[in-house]
Amino acid sequence: MSSATPNKLTAADIRQMKGRTKVAALTAYDYPWAKLLDEAGVPLILVGDTVGMVVLGYPDTTHVTMDEMIHHVKAVARAKVRSLLVADLPYRSYETLQDALTNARRLVDAGAEAVKAEGGREIGAQVKAITDAGIPFLGHLGMLPQHIVEEGGKYRIKGRTEEQHVALLADARALVDAGAFAVVLECVTPPVAKEISELIPIPTIGIGSGPDCDGQILVTHDLIGAFPWFTPKFVTPRLQTGEAMRQAVRQWMEGLK
Repeated sequence: MSSATPNKLTAADIRQMKGRTKVAALTAYDYPWAKLLDEAGVPLILVGDTVGMVVLGYPDTTHVTMDEMIHHVKAVARAKVRSLLVADLPYRSYETLQDALTNARRLVDAGAEAVKAEGGREIGAQVKAITDAGIPFLGHLGMLPQHIVEEGGKYRIKGRTEEQHVALLADARALVDAGAFAVVLECVTPPVAKEISELIPIPTIGIGSGPDCDGQILVTHDLIGAFPWFTPKFVTPRLQTGEAMRQAVRQWMEGLK
C-alpha cells in the first residue's frame, strides 16, 4: 500500500495558481499546528525562521540555527500534510553556493519539499544552484527580517523610493530567471507589489504589501492571537487564542480549590 499523501500539492501546483486562485500560506512549527492547517485546506505551509521569535523567544530571526530549523521541519513533516511544505534557510546558511546547496538538501532530508531564502540578484547564483538540483525555491523580497541588524533594528517598508522600486523589479525578475516558483513580498508598498505581481509569471505572496498580490502569507500566531504580546499593524487577528488560554487555565485552577 502506498504511503503517499493523497492529492499532494507540489511547487508546480502553487505556481499554476497564478491568475486562477489566491495562494493562502501560513506558518507551522510543530505536528499539531501543521495538522490543523492542513485540515483547514491551507495549500502552503511554511516552517519559517519566525519560529525564533514566536516559539524560541529570540529577539529576531538572526539567532535561529540550521539545527533548530531541522528539528521543527521534522516535527511538521511528521504530520504528512497535503499542503506544500516549505522551510526557511536560516541566517547565514546560504552565503556561498556550497552552503546554499548543502543546507537546502539538509532541509529536504528533514522533510521539506521546497526552501525559501531572502534576497534577489545577490543570491541569484545560490537560487539557481538549488533549483538546478531539483529543489523548488520560494523567493522573499522587500523587508528582509534576516537583515534587521543591518537595518538598525527597525523593519522598514520597501519600495517608497524610485531606487528601491527599480531594485525590487530587478530582483523579482532575477528570481524568476533563477527558477523560483513563487516569491514572498514583505512590507512592499502596495503599488509596487501590484506592479511586480503583474510583471512576473510566478505568484507573489504578500505580507503587509496590500491586496493585489497573488496570495497572502501570515504567521499563524498573528492570525489567531496566539502571540498576544505583539501583533503587526497589518494583521487583524481572527481569534484571541492567548486570552482564551489564560481564561481556560484560570477556570481550571479555580476548580481545584
